[in-house]
Amino acid sequence: MIIQSEGETLVEAIQTTNDVKVKTRRWKKACLISAIIVLVLVIGTIIFVNVYINRGLPQVSGEIKLEGLKEPVTVTRDESGVPHISAANAHDLFMAQGYVQAQDRLLQMELARRQASGTLSEVVGEAAIEQDKYFRTLGLRRAAEASLPLYSDEAVRSLEAFAQGVNMYIDKVVEENRLPPEFKLMGIEPGTWQPVDSLTIGKYMAFDLGGHWERQAFNYYALAKFPEEKALELFPSYPKEAPTIINESEVVDVATSFQDAVIPPEFNGSNNWVLSGERTESGLPLLADDPHLGLATPSIWYQMHLDSPGYQVSGVIFAGIPGIILGHNEDIAWGVTNVGPDVQQLYIEKRNPNRPDEFQFEGNWEQAEVIPEPIKVKGEETIDYEVVETRHGPVISEFAEQSGKDKVLSLRWTALDPTTELEAVLEINRASNWQEFEKGLEKFLAPAQNFVFASKGGTIAYKANGRIPIYETEDDALLPLRGWEEEDEWNGYIPFNELPTLVNPEKGYIATANNKVVSESYPYHISHNWAQPYRYKRIAEMIEGKQTHSVENMKDMQLDVRNLQAEEFLPFMLAHVEEGYGEVEKAAVNLMEKWTYEDDYQLPQPLIFHTWNTNIQAILYNESIPKEMRDLFHGAGQTTDEMVRSVINGEESIWVEEAGGIKHVLNESFSKTITELTEQYGNTPSDWRWGDGHAVEFTHPLSSIRILGRFFNPGDPVPVSGSRVTVRAAGYNDNGLVNHGASWRYVTDLGEPTEAEHVVGPGQSGHFRSEWYHDQFNDWVEGGYHTTDMNDFTGEELRLTP
Repeated sequence: MIIQSEGETLVEAIQTTNDVKVKTRRWKKACLISAIIVLVLVIGTIIFVNVYINRGLPQVSGEIKLEGLKEPVTVTRDESGVPHISAANAHDLFMAQGYVQAQDRLLQMELARRQASGTLSEVVGEAAIEQDKYFRTLGLRRAAEASLPLYSDEAVRSLEAFAQGVNMYIDKVVEENRLPPEFKLMGIEPGTWQPVDSLTIGKYMAFDLGGHWERQAFNYYALAKFPEEKALELFPSYPKEAPTIINESEVVDVATSFQDAVIPPEFNGSNNWVLSGERTESGLPLLADDPHLGLATPSIWYQMHLDSPGYQVSGVIFAGIPGIILGHNEDIAWGVTNVGPDVQQLYIEKRNPNRPDEFQFEGNWEQAEVIPEPIKVKGEETIDYEVVETRHGPVISEFAEQSGKDKVLSLRWTALDPTTELEAVLEINRASNWQEFEKGLEKFLAPAQNFVFASKGGTIAYKANGRIPIYETEDDALLPLRGWEEEDEWNGYIPFNELPTLVNPEKGYIATANNKVVSESYPYHISHNWAQPYRYKRIAEMIEGKQTHSVENMKDMQLDVRNLQAEEFLPFMLAHVEEGYGEVEKAAVNLMEKWTYEDDYQLPQPLIFHTWNTNIQAILYNESIPKEMRDLFHGAGQTTDEMVRSVINGEESIWVEEAGGIKHVLNESFSKTITELTEQYGNTPSDWRWGDGHAVEFTHPLSSIRILGRFFNPGDPVPVSGSRVTVRAAGYNDNGLVNHGASWRYVTDLGEPTEAEHVVGPGQSGHFRSEWYHDQFNDWVEGGYHTTDMNDFTGEELRLTP
């Protein structure tokens, strides 16, 4: 019985085992089938997503019919994605320009006009409310609307044709469900494009290159917070007649008033220079320009070549605007840098305590304009927002919940007046000599720019052009003025024929790098906020260091990374480093003593020097000046340089002395620097690299959404040479990400006036699947250029037909 029982048990066990095996095989088969189904679904989804995404790519060859064209237009995109547009008339040219820009940059155009107009909340939601309030308060769109009636009929027709082209593209891709994928991700569709949208984007660029109201606010804060002599050390230039703070009853809480203000990057600037034929191999002028703006995907600039009767011009433009703002035609070339004049003035306004919409002027109460600016918010109720404008301009402390107070701050700014920059652009596009070009500049009012010019006739010239206010004394521009006193009003503007101008100088070249452009004998005040002259001096050194120059020399100059700030200050800094440090500190000092002052990404010295400088500023300011005020302290680095320079010259600095004296400041900051770098990069300074803390990726605005980052920012950040003080400008944020620099590099030889060398980082297209999305990224990093010729180009050809 026992044996039989064990046998039965064995049989049962075998049967159970077989059942398990069968079930296991079935389970595995089911899993395999499920996996295949999932794989098919994933592949299908990927294919669908790819097909959908690729549907958003623009058609760049074949034929497209556009209602409204008068005659056929040819658009040839060359190997760098630069569209060459050939049209039989100006209407068709600008209509095609609008269509083509929308093909490559529609999302950028949509977000740009919304940001400038203060309507981002409609598509982004409550996160953009404060920003929208600020831009509604500034009133860039209101200024654009007021500008439009000043334009000539011809210019308005150009704007209308451009808008028509943009709208033809929008209608087409919406109807065919081919909008760029970012629109689907954001759940939005672009609205109808209007001529005023183009002018509003132009006003935004004036904002980006603006003026210095934030520095006036900081100076005002400093005088109220610190003893007068200590406060004046922080001023961008020491006043001839020290200004005094308005009495205590008239002080506005600056820190609170501007806590949500949108402040443009303080390092916006540029380099440009032009050489006469006496200094060039071709015997005709050479011109170079590299505007320093924010670095992002897509680029601020869009390169194009426009060809029609009356227009044969090549260069770059902001997406959303017709014409070419920087570049050349067959006869002339031009480039710009920012003048940085004092064109923004804060006014303290006395409000009527009984009638909050009235403000005092010359003993009387004046009614301010109250402008309804309702803000639509995605998923939320509309905000009933109002803007108050005094005789000087919008009350910009209002958006920070300061309404109802007896004192507020308003902003007078030239760009908020009606202006005609696009009219100027269209005129200079057709100019053939300096006289015609300068005449066109009369209509270019804001922002004020340093224009350099060259012609194939041999002329080189310069003009600090734009509307620049006249102050009673130059010290008036350092602080907010009294809004209730007529004597504090601007006294008009510097006459056009008295703006700084230079034609065919004897030295054979003209260069600007946001440095001071006038001598003390110039009769008008322009600015207190010039860039330190490191870049300008280095450009002049390179020009004067060689007998004749070529296009290749000019490219090399744009990529130069010689650090004249370090050359000036580092010997003094090292001389004050104390003995007795450890091996790491000694190794760092030894490296610094051998440095040739090149901000090369492969070297450790730039990493040490720039971190050291940052820590010097931290020791001097961080305990005394709160973070929200340091954001308004534009030019803090320049102020620090002046302090240290004064100490080197045997003078005293209150800030340095109160921080423990120069020796303590330099040693404390040096010790802090070595500690920080050791923690990040190890104990061997010779292994440290500038590129470890200084890299570029051209960040896309949607890449902050983690899953989208790898699509919109292809690849990791790449180490890059240069810094904020080198000719090769490369500013960076607190994380070491390079986010500011030469947004476009450009060199042209008037000996070959139809061609020029360009690089638009990171590329022409805003569509991440385009071959022209990041194809110029490596060129931007490594110093490559592409040649664009108005007479010799090939590529994919698209015909736009009526």
